[in-house]
Amino acid sequence: MQILFLSPRQCWPAVSGAKLREFHLCKALGARAALHYVFFSALQASPPTAAELPFCQAITALPPVRPYSVGKLIRGVFGRAPLSVLNYTAPAMADAILRVAPSAPFDLVHLESVHLAAFEPLLRRLLPQARIVYDWHNIESDLLFQYASQAPSPAKKLYSAITARKMAALELRLLHSAYGHIVCSARERDELAALAPAARIEVIENGVDAARFPAAPRPATSRNRIVFVGLLNNQANMKAVLWFTQRIWPALHQRFPHWKLTLVGADPAPAVLALAREPSVEVTGTVPDVAPYYEEAIAAVVPLLSGSGTRLKILEAMAAGVPVVSTPIGAEGLDISDGENILLAPADTPGYLEQWIASLEALASQGPRWIKLAAAGRTVVESRYNWDVIGAKLFDTYSRWLSAS
Repeated sequence: MQILFLSPRQCWPAVSGAKLREFHLCKALGARAALHYVFFSALQASPPTAAELPFCQAITALPPVRPYSVGKLIRGVFGRAPLSVLNYTAPAMADAILRVAPSAPFDLVHLESVHLAAFEPLLRRLLPQARIVYDWHNIESDLLFQYASQAPSPAKKLYSAITARKMAALELRLLHSAYGHIVCSARERDELAALAPAARIEVIENGVDAARFPAAPRPATSRNRIVFVGLLNNQANMKAVLWFTQRIWPALHQRFPHWKLTLVGADPAPAVLALAREPSVEVTGTVPDVAPYYEEAIAAVVPLLSGSGTRLKILEAMAAGVPVVSTPIGAEGLDISDGENILLAPADTPGYLEQWIASLEALASQGPRWIKLAAAGRTVVESRYNWDVIGAKLFDTYSRWLSAS
């Protein structure tokens, strides 16, 4: 199988959920097919080398994009395309496609997110035989509508609402134009299928590399952290850690003064950095490895109030053998059960504070409840969400689609 894999980002170093998903999908496909990987480089990181991505048959690194220019902002209002697509509609990608398309008889083009939709007509013209497939990390219009409802200024509310409407219209067109679509959760599949019942949509969940962590983690006296792991300039993550630190942590810290709240993740926004002034709260910024933080964690919290997709941060904590306490929306899309392999606590409903405190207090002693949740989480990750399992499912899906007439 010959696959052309196009991305708006470089997948290595894999320092965010989107990059982790992309890296492991590339790895799975490259192990089973001839994969040509074309991507926009990051502004503050060197492009990955062939040695770092040995599963790729070929790599084409493009210059970083310069998003949110004045021209793009204006076209985002008055043009047809949403700003989030305009940001990646760069001549360098079109030129790369023109160069790469004749190099192999590509069977399938994998577009890593709908942000590259502007290049679909060119791909159709140059590769009429290839199946074009989109990987929807999220339903982007949903996220934009959520942000528009909560934006900090009238101007941002208006611009986000305009962008959300344009994105929704684009998504509907893509559901009809592309050969297939992969999504992260059954909810997203059902939502898109309701818009386009004839669309070919497959759920390819997010996963985790369980082998990175010890197979049988145990309680330890050194565990005194509550951790949140995620990209800390992401709007949903920022809102989550602000909410938890301001609403839950003061009471929790009073109950367990020896605990630390550790916010682990790249590019913390100023509002997140300011949280380090709160008692026993630390903001790490980028770390070389999250494993040491999990080794000292009593629990991982995922207090998300908005978002879509599925949560790599939950799967990673489970793989590390750390019990997870999450809002229901934080755990959305995962085949997990409250009280069996995760604890769910609400947000901003009557009694939410008491439920969060009770859930974390139940784990404080690292007794039977802690051990049961840690072991059950690890088991579900190994059996259902290991990247080896997810990658094989993706390749099988593509093989089936290509064998169809």
